[in-house]
Amino acid sequence: MPLQMVRNDITTMKMDAIVNAAKNSLLGGGGVDGAIHRAAGPELLEECRTLGGCPTGQAKITKGYRLPAHYVIHTVGPIWRGGDYGERELLISAYRSSLELAVEHGCQTVAFPLISSGAYGYPKDQALKVAVDTIGDFLLCHDMTVYLVIFDRAAYTIGGKLFSNIAAYIDDHYVDEHTQSRRDMSLEEVPMEAQLWCASAPLSLDEALGQLDESFSQMLLRKIDERGMTDAQCYKKANIDRKLFSKIRSDVHYKPSKPTAMAFAIALELPLEEARELLQKAGFAFSHASKFDIIVEYFIAHQNYNIFEINEALFAFDQSLLGG
Repeated sequence: MPLQMVRNDITTMKMDAIVNAAKNSLLGGGGVDGAIHRAAGPELLEECRTLGGCPTGQAKITKGYRLPAHYVIHTVGPIWRGGDYGERELLISAYRSSLELAVEHGCQTVAFPLISSGAYGYPKDQALKVAVDTIGDFLLCHDMTVYLVIFDRAAYTIGGKLFSNIAAYIDDHYVDEHTQSRRDMSLEEVPMEAQLWCASAPLSLDEALGQLDESFSQMLLRKIDERGMTDAQCYKKANIDRKLFSKIRSDVHYKPSKPTAMAFAIALELPLEEARELLQKAGFAFSHASKFDIIVEYFIAHQNYNIFEINEALFAFDQSLLGG
């Protein structure tokens, strides 16, 4: 998928480029900056000495040397001073400058740390939102895969109010863990009466048989046309790779994964009943025995179809992310 959030050590990732949260001098430091310099070897520092530093919010590029990444993009995030000194705009600029530099050098895969959220003191939930929003907006116009790398769980948080609201929604809807989950059952495994129940209102026999005539890919393409969207608008909003979408378009019998089917329901901004129907075409159903399903349902119920915000929440609750 174009934007992924992962827990990893950025210095071990085999990418076209990794991004270094650097100081203005570009001469190394602590945290991610120090780790990248140590892993790359002294040649990185030698090249950085020739760059003449970097202003806050801008980016410069070097070779990766001993890193598995081809390039290191060095960007300088803002120091948090309360939020009234242009910190947000500078942080947005740091991400955009890095992404633009990656495009200039033909990079297809880029990994970012959460810039300014460590020693520079930017509140982590706000830093995360800036990162996700800025990268997400950029990917609507560019084809590349971007990884937002979270080193450990303690370094990650979404907004406290949102987390509490989702947790409460899960508590209200989550079926006891001993209840049989249909989360990963295909329609062939679920009796017809159970399928119809999962889709909400009971269907007549004619309606049920009629649904069998339209495949997932056919329904998806019909919904795209009905909403006046282009293919690219849809798969980008769904956080789906263009190659995967091409497979779905070319194969009338294509069976997507559940996160992929859910992602298209979000991209099309389907109300809950239509989302259930699209999911059913892929052989799945919403289940209140699945936290993944309940979290996605929460956002649909609140008419929030920002897939990157949904993925923030899914990541926070250790669930699979939407996309494919």
